[in-house]
Formats: sequence, structure tokens, C-alpha cells
Amino acid sequence: MLKQVLIIQTASLGDVILSTALAESLHNLYPDLQTDYLIKKGYQGLFEGHPFIRKVYTFDKSKDKYRNLFQLVSEFRKTRYDAVINVQRFASSGLITTLSGARHRCGFDKNPFSFAFNHKSRHIISHTSPTGHEITRNHGLISWIQDIKPAKPVLYPDPEKAGSNINELFKDQYITISPSSLWFTKQYPAEKWIEFIQALPPGIRVVLLGGKDDRELCETISALSGTRNMKVLAGELNFLMSAYVMKGAVMNYVNDSAPMHLASSVDAPVTAVFCSTVPEFGFGPLSGNASVVETQHQLSCRPCGLHGHRKCPEKHFSCALSIEPKQLLERLDP
Repeated sequence: MLKQVLIIQTASLGDVILSTALAESLHNLYPDLQTDYLIKKGYQGLFEGHPFIRKVYTFDKSKDKYRNLFQLVSEFRKTRYDAVINVQRFASSGLITTLSGARHRCGFDKNPFSFAFNHKSRHIISHTSPTGHEITRNHGLISWIQDIKPAKPVLYPDPEKAGSNINELFKDQYITISPSSLWFTKQYPAEKWIEFIQALPPGIRVVLLGGKDDRELCETISALSGTRNMKVLAGELNFLMSAYVMKGAVMNYVNDSAPMHLASSVDAPVTAVFCSTVPEFGFGPLSGNASVVETQHQLSCRPCGLHGHRKCPEKHFSCALSIEPKQLLERLDP
């Protein structure tokens, strides 16, 4: 019987969101389980007001990395977790897991410290021989507890914390667009988003979402699209409020990036545009109303990588430019 568990996922925002499926499954098995999290500094807002996550630790890798690491290890050893479930495959998380003092140390076989784990699971990503979704791979880490059907990732935005700039959106039908991505080749080009917006049926409002770094892109799309029925909220909302806005939309348009997983976490309708990557890698949308849009051309260069690139290796970017806005518009049909 597990009483205290630590989940480690210190990778990107989308990876942290996907890992919450593990927390859901564990909570379903053990409703009184005390679950804590270790994540990268900056993502702790995801768990604000979470009903069954007890404590969220953050790992600052940007400064005094190893001093911070051993301080965390000291804290974890004092807590005496029954299990540490390491969803990250890098050495630092493996070292934390190894030194945690937990009776059950769980991680992927690719982790450099996997030799010290007493529960290991394989992590295979292949587009030629798909191995299922990432949440299924992650659930392999707890297969020693019980063979269960993976839960979906869930976040818990609080509607009472929505401000007037959010609540006024719900008066009309609207869609959201999250046009940005960390990787150039995973991002549907701005001119294609503009073409899509200009082809939208009248009466549908457009809300542009993203972080502070995405504000300039969103402002450019808004200005060049020539429509007044648009609101730019990039940089104004935290993660949970962005998810809450997505939940109220008639459709959410995203790249293969973190906003796709935000939409899945609140079961919001979502259309994910896959450019250089492919859903067969196992990171596609999980909402009940979800669809993937990708090029209809057979490109020998696609996929060109798991995470994308800073520029198209072939210099033509056909995987994105050949996706027609009408493919996105079809998702608005009743």
C-alpha cells in the first residue's frame, strides 16, 4: 500500500502536463495517496489549487544546479517516500531517484542511473513502428503496481479566478489559436494562420494565446489579418487560465506543442497542426474532440526529427506550407 509518492518530470511544459495522467491513475487506485511533484522551475503554476497534489518542488537547473539537486535529495530522504516515479530520462533526475531513499525507485531504462532502479520500463519512440501514446509509455512505470488502463492528463483551473477579460469571452462563440512553438519547423507559418483567419465564417471571434515571448507574433497576426473581431491574450494569462479559455472555445487550433496538451488537460476541442513531426511519435492530442491536421503530400523528409529544427533542413518547409487553411476550416463544420 503506497502512502507517499513523488513524481519527477523536469522536462518541458508539455511533458509535465502529460505526466499528470500518472497522478490521476495513482489517485484512482489510492484515493488517500499523498502525491508530490518535482518539476522545472517556472511550471509550478500548473498545480495551483490542485485537489490532490500535496506539494510541488521545483528544480532550478540554471544556477547552482548540483547544490540545488542535493538539497532536494536531502528533503526527499527526510520525507521517506514509498515510491519515486521518474518520468524524466536525464542523468540528474536519475541521480535524485537513486539517492531518494525510496523503497520503490521507478524509471526508464534509458536513464543513465537505471541500474539503481528496482522498477524499470522501456521507452521507445518510433514513427515506423508506433508504440502508443506517451501516457501509455509513462504508465509502464507503474505497471508493477497494477496493470491499468492509463488515465488522461488533467489540470484543474479555478473558474472563480477568471477575470473580466476572460468572462466576457464566453458571451460569444470564439476559437483560440496558439500560433507559436519553441521550434520553427513545428510552427504553422504566420502567413498561413492569417490566411486561415481571413477565411473564417463571420461572427466567430478569434483569441490568440501564448506566453510573453509569443506576444509579438500574435500582435503581428492580429494586425495583418485585418479583422477586428480578435483578442490577443498572449502573455496575459497563466497556464491554468489559458486552459480555462480553451475549455470554453468552440475549437482550439494549436501546433504540436504545449498548448495542445493544455487543451487535452481540460478535454477542450482541439485541432493540432503537425508540420515537421508526426503523431505516430506518440504525443498527439487526447481530448474527446481532437483531430490532427498535416500535409497531404508524401514527403520523404518528414519527419525530420522528434523535436523539430530551427530551420527547415531541406530549405523548402513543404511540410507546413502545403497544409491548406481549408483543412483547418473543416473542423468548424457542425
